[in-house]
Amino acid sequence: MTNAAPTPAEITELARGLHTLSRNLWWTWNQEAQEIFHELSPRGWQNLYHNAVAILHEVSDAELRVRLLDVEFARKVRGMLARFDAYMSEKDTWTAKEAPQLLKNPVAYFSAEFGFHETLPIAAGGLGILAGDHTKSASDIGLGFHGISLFYREGYFQQQISQENWQTESYNLLKPKNIPIEPVLNSGGEPLVLSVEIAMSTVYFHAWRVNVGRVSVYLLDCDRPENEQRFRDLTLRVYGGDSTTRIMQEVLLGVGGVRLLRALGLQPSVFHMNEGHAAFLVLELLREKLASGKAYADSVAQTRKECIFTTHTPVEAGHDRFTPDLMGYVLNKLQAELGLSFDDFMGLGRVDVKNMSEPFCMTVLALKVSRAANGVSELHGSVSRQMWQGLFPGKTVDEVPIGSITNGIHVPGWMKGPVRKFWQRKLAAEIAASSDQSKVVQTRFGTLPAGWNWEARLDSVDFWQRVADPAFLSDEEIWALRYRLRRELIEFTRRRLLLQGQRLSQGDFIAFDQLLKPDALTIGFARRFATYKRAPLVFQQFENIVKLAHDPLRPVQFVFAGKAHPRDDDGKRFIQHIIHLSKFSELKGSLVFIENYDVHVARMMVSGCDVWLNNPRRPLEASGTSGQKTSCHGCLNLSILDGWWREGYDGTNGFAIGEDSHPDSIEEQDRLDSESLYRALTEQVIPSFYQRDANGIPRQWIGKIRRAMVTLVAQFSTGRMVRDYVNNYYAPKPKA
Repeated sequence: MTNAAPTPAEITELARGLHTLSRNLWWTWNQEAQEIFHELSPRGWQNLYHNAVAILHEVSDAELRVRLLDVEFARKVRGMLARFDAYMSEKDTWTAKEAPQLLKNPVAYFSAEFGFHETLPIAAGGLGILAGDHTKSASDIGLGFHGISLFYREGYFQQQISQENWQTESYNLLKPKNIPIEPVLNSGGEPLVLSVEIAMSTVYFHAWRVNVGRVSVYLLDCDRPENEQRFRDLTLRVYGGDSTTRIMQEVLLGVGGVRLLRALGLQPSVFHMNEGHAAFLVLELLREKLASGKAYADSVAQTRKECIFTTHTPVEAGHDRFTPDLMGYVLNKLQAELGLSFDDFMGLGRVDVKNMSEPFCMTVLALKVSRAANGVSELHGSVSRQMWQGLFPGKTVDEVPIGSITNGIHVPGWMKGPVRKFWQRKLAAEIAASSDQSKVVQTRFGTLPAGWNWEARLDSVDFWQRVADPAFLSDEEIWALRYRLRRELIEFTRRRLLLQGQRLSQGDFIAFDQLLKPDALTIGFARRFATYKRAPLVFQQFENIVKLAHDPLRPVQFVFAGKAHPRDDDGKRFIQHIIHLSKFSELKGSLVFIENYDVHVARMMVSGCDVWLNNPRRPLEASGTSGQKTSCHGCLNLSILDGWWREGYDGTNGFAIGEDSHPDSIEEQDRLDSESLYRALTEQVIPSFYQRDANGIPRQWIGKIRRAMVTLVAQFSTGRMVRDYVNNYYAPKPKA
């Protein structure tokens, strides 16, 4: 290794590499890349929302070139860019070996939202986060994959809490030059402009590309001068506006998305609809085939072979439905091109095609014109089969063709920096010993050893089995890590609460530097504040919870976060109630609410909390993924046996609220679950956490952490999930 400063040509190469990398979200799941951008401007990294593109706007080209004169910094940049180059050019991927046909004819994945990182806030909740993690794992396994969504230029709302403790919403304009997206251009180097027909108008759109490792997601944007303002605003906000806005957004997503793929010369073999919002894509696929001269029945049959559908919604009200008048107004031209009468057109989205008053349901359309459909957990698959049995006359509930693939999370993307380094250190010696050192990887930025891609092991069941061995990982190491992560969450919470207090000018109602206790059992709850998720359930036993919080020997404390939909006043009242308790009740100092919940806040909480609380009203949690993000950090789940936890819980790897059943009465369910939650806290969680040996180590608690890591991390990853989609739906192998 030379100690000479890089040459001007080398500096140019490194600077160009950093600019390219900043516009590829691979850096969001690579700790070394994030540290380099942080080192360029530590304050900018914090204030610019961990945005690599914005950092390189903050740091001038001249400053960047001078910084790269530092031999050690240049070495780190070169090593990180070599890893990026090796990742992007890797040929020996899982897909190349197991499903090579999906490289030539890829998967087109349509979702109304994608949640990648706090830099790009175009997701409203779990559906979008799941889509983002699905995309990252598709990249990791080398899948041919193209995502389709909309570019919401004001994104999802920013949450502020008023002096009355009421959620208020504001929106910030996203500037494409400052975020990791790039325009989709035509052969002449100009923006590629396409159109869809909505109502009596032609609506024009262009697109932005999000580079997510090896794959691309395309975001459609109607903000063009050719369009009337009402159409320009179709892509203003996530799920913004009324039913008219919603149906128009969904026409753009489904029909416009297919037209973009065709304009790009892409020929997907699979069109995957992530929830019913995208179902209009099947109408465009039908229109294409009819225009080429195929008969209607043949067009439907061929389209069905191309489409699969994932439903995430176990309640009737959660499925998009549109009135006949609205359908006739918005989709009149497409209906005519399909050659269908209006009644037959509406019948595509009706369970009872003879019921002229039944609205058009997007889920019904998707189920009718898909070769495969699935729920997102075993229980949700069962609930969905019951819900949609009417679509399949003559079939029993068990025969309804809706399967299940349980959701997961992208482990490298959610693993907090210190935890990534922790596992990297544990793996370093093993990788060095097991890798064939003759199989080095050559990149334009340098040579890497054969074991350079250590993160690939994080999806391996075999790797996590090693955690059961104290010789590989000691109790003391686990407990030291847990203390570090809890401290980081508490200090983060103190900073955020101080800023919230200053903004409201309410005075120092809490001594922020003493807020929360670094030694106390810390319970987290963070998600959308939909009422069925029952955020305040734990406080139904209020006086008892106060006693637990003030126990001098075994204190308990709570960290809450989450957003209610702007039109959900009941959800906002839940938030108001919890914030009121945090400020004006005996829980002050032991209960906090962090406003403006996003990916960054989620990452801090799933890593820093000791217990992750989840108490939806069963069976309304289709899957839930927030609790899956905790296990690699050593946080344990305390949850209703709904969604994924019903499959994950084995009695040794966390805690259950209630039984694997539920009463039909909402009131009775709430009462029983509240009592069960309190019993689990007092009889299992708290005693296990505070039972210490002579060295102050909670051996029983750490045993549960080990079991959670062994049984949950790899099993509930999107690496496993996407491979399941490939094997079962995208490219199923012929049955023997």
